[in-house]
Amino acid sequence: MDETADKKPSVNFIEEIINNDRAAGKNDGRVHTRFPPEPNGYLHIGHAKSICLNFGLAEQYGGKCNLRFDDTNPTKEETEYVESIMEDVRWLGFDWEDRLFYTSVYFGQLYDWAVQLIGQGDAYVDSCTLEEIRQLRGTVTKPGTPSPHRDRPVEENLDLFERMKNGEFKDGEHVLRAKIDLASANMNLRDPVMYRILNATHHRTGNEWSIYPMYDFAHGQSDSLEEITHSICTLEFENHRPLYDWYIEKLALFAPQQIEFARLNLTYTVTSKRKLLELVQEGHVHGWDDPRMPTISGYRRRGFTPSSIRRFCNETGVTKFNGVTDLARLENSLRDELNKTAERRMGVLNPLKVVITNYPDDAPEDLLEAVNNPENPEDGVRQVPFAKELYIERDDFMEDPPKKFFRLGPGREVRLRYAYFITCNDFVKDDAGNVTELHCTYDPATRGGNAPDGRKVKGTLHWVSATHALEAEVRVYDHLFSEEDPTDVPEGGDWKDNLNPESLTVITNAKLEPSLAEAKAGDNYQFERLGYFCVDPKDSTSETPVFNRTVSLRDSWARKQKQQNKKG
Repeated sequence: MDETADKKPSVNFIEEIINNDRAAGKNDGRVHTRFPPEPNGYLHIGHAKSICLNFGLAEQYGGKCNLRFDDTNPTKEETEYVESIMEDVRWLGFDWEDRLFYTSVYFGQLYDWAVQLIGQGDAYVDSCTLEEIRQLRGTVTKPGTPSPHRDRPVEENLDLFERMKNGEFKDGEHVLRAKIDLASANMNLRDPVMYRILNATHHRTGNEWSIYPMYDFAHGQSDSLEEITHSICTLEFENHRPLYDWYIEKLALFAPQQIEFARLNLTYTVTSKRKLLELVQEGHVHGWDDPRMPTISGYRRRGFTPSSIRRFCNETGVTKFNGVTDLARLENSLRDELNKTAERRMGVLNPLKVVITNYPDDAPEDLLEAVNNPENPEDGVRQVPFAKELYIERDDFMEDPPKKFFRLGPGREVRLRYAYFITCNDFVKDDAGNVTELHCTYDPATRGGNAPDGRKVKGTLHWVSATHALEAEVRVYDHLFSEEDPTDVPEGGDWKDNLNPESLTVITNAKLEPSLAEAKAGDNYQFERLGYFCVDPKDSTSETPVFNRTVSLRDSWARKQKQQNKKG
């Protein structure tokens, strides 16, 4: 594993707690964490931080970390999600070894504990509807009202709960509730629902069960069964901790220590699974692994590396305070890495043909030496073919260029990267007035990009030989949302109105240097002057290679913001 990717700042508050626990001999010094995703969607960047934290703490302290699927809602869970989650955890560089668990394995034990709580008078079957239960719970300023079924005799509760398990009732006819405190300031303690009836097929247990435990009932006991020492959760579960502790105390079980930290929020990003599912189902994106999605599989397909994501998660730190991290920090983490590791290639996305009029028609093949990565000399060099007909970027030519335009124009001389100086002498237009072809001359004495007479040019252009060019599809990705906070909309507005209409541009006639024909799925490259690109692992074929732009060379959104501020 890349050590720099796992380099962390000074000790955080969770590490302080663990250090104190170990010093006091708590749990015999053990550190045992877990990552407990719900298999109801693909993991996103927020989950990546939790994965890095839980598995990272286990590695740091020579402990263990479990992967446990909280599969308690069969109406939303699928085997596809289970498989994608395991792939994501492995891709990030972590291994749960033989510690793969499912909450569904504990259904029998959880049921027995629920029966125990009923027998102790700590739980009861409520026949009110969920809406009635919500109303009876009261408000923040008004205590709850007892359900008319709160004082059912124990034997009646046991009978009803067993019949619920046996599938004798329809969804919603009954629920099992804990009997705690309807006047508690903590709404989670106002007789929370422990079990509900769901006559649905579970992706692992099939139709074995007709009742399923709520997350708040299954969570703490599952941690206890696995003897988790430090149960790391995000801040929204802080008010749930007293409930978890209540169950553990009433059942006299091993008590894991829950510690909450602030979840990762990014600008221009939503990480709500419900919202992400909405984007997928309504066709705003092309699936959970769409490279615009903030899912781990989306980042992987786009060309992000696991080490860059781990580094980003570690460098954002662990705190108790909610905040929003600039998406640019994640992108910069990748740029820093790829600048050192990605080999350079030339590609033209919006091609304009250039004819070198004084280049001999019968010239032998001209191979020029190009550096693979100036940041890493060990990557060596490659041969790039030069020919009479070339492609340059259309934006690199102007018919009537302004003074500070240092690229190609009539009568102007520029350098072709690794090649020669060329001068534009003429150009051709179509009937619509669009420039379709440039006629240029080259100076053979400037081979390699340097003039022996010492003359200088200000512009250096990338290019591709038309004769040898690899035809490819290039997908230029940008922020999925155009606003820093996509969910900040006026009352009655739709957060999806903030979707960026320019988040994807598909280029079907890109021209790439021929060496890219050997690129493999997932390989990263820097297309000089254009950004970092990778071979799409899903759609790319040998007949039609597809390259995704992973990230631009610089933070273009920051520049846009500065320009807007100046105008303002």
